[in-house]
Amino acid sequence: MQAPRINIAEFLKGARDHLLLDVRSPAEYIYAHIPGAISLPLFSNEERKIVGTAYKQESREKAIKIGLDLFGPKMRRMVEEVESLVQGLQSNAQKQDNDQWKESITINTVFVYCWRGGMRSGAVSWLLNLYGFKVYTLAGGYKAYRNYVLKSFEQPFSFKILGGYTGSGKTTVLKDLQKKGEPVIDLEKIACHKGSAFGNIEMLAQPTQEMFENLLSVDLSTACLDQNKSRADLSFNGTGGIWLEDESQRIGNVNIPMALWQNMRTSPLYFLEIPFEERLNYIVGEYGSSDVQKLIAATQRISKRLGGLETKNAISFLEEGNIKQAFRILLHYYDKRYLKGLHNREDTSTLLNKIACEEVTPSNSQALLNQYQTL
Repeated sequence: MQAPRINIAEFLKGARDHLLLDVRSPAEYIYAHIPGAISLPLFSNEERKIVGTAYKQESREKAIKIGLDLFGPKMRRMVEEVESLVQGLQSNAQKQDNDQWKESITINTVFVYCWRGGMRSGAVSWLLNLYGFKVYTLAGGYKAYRNYVLKSFEQPFSFKILGGYTGSGKTTVLKDLQKKGEPVIDLEKIACHKGSAFGNIEMLAQPTQEMFENLLSVDLSTACLDQNKSRADLSFNGTGGIWLEDESQRIGNVNIPMALWQNMRTSPLYFLEIPFEERLNYIVGEYGSSDVQKLIAATQRISKRLGGLETKNAISFLEEGNIKQAFRILLHYYDKRYLKGLHNREDTSTLLNKIACEEVTPSNSQALLNQYQTL
């Protein structure tokens, strides 16, 4: 019996509470995958290359025969691995006080996808279905998912943009907004980068552009669910607005999709006005214990824009251990850049709402909400 092939909307909805398997090669998975998917490769990277070469240079039939030779010895191991993964999900469900999830997860249901929803997912689905799992495959495969992701960024989201000069503690404010029940997307967290030349210090490696987009699409959907307060509604529609930090389009090595960024640039901007010295102290606290050589390297990366003299002075202060004076120079530089970007919008005067704050603190979120609610 062949496993049912379902469309992307049904597939993502069902996979939220069940085992999601990516049967593409390890290299394909590492580059990008559906968030939450577990890698269960039918072929290794080298095996995929061999099968693909046979398909292109000889025939489809030859490629299938080679694939069967490779697949046969793996069948038992794959079944046992999926069994173990499902048991792990069942165990986690039992530890959580969630009867509805327990009821759904105890069913041996798995969701499987490959690149185009063809032979690889078909072979693994056949095996798992034969063994007794209830299997669903994604029609169109990962390619269909990518089309879904790219289209998601074109939706007419309602955004509320959190602005403020460098050192305003915008990320901590976003976290506090989220604690208060506000829908929030942390772009810097998804990108594993804080946006500036210093943004990769003490951070994990950035995702690929494709994986960044996949993660962002999931967070957008989740934020919309938070607004709609309905787990069953997987649409991208929301009514109250989603909070995001004011960012350049480029965050480290990844870019915010153009349609989404243009939406951000035309959305209401709530700007935290915090005194320079307060922000400087916050930045020193955040980066003061970082490796000095990494701070110097980051300073050198912006030397052309910072200017020769200011670069030399900042590096000298860093070498002397005078972190505060070094960041005083750098903070003035970033203030000028942010101010330029702030006014490089259409209708800035209409979009901009300033909120005066005395210090850098997560509680500035309440002042932000008070301002928003009075508009």
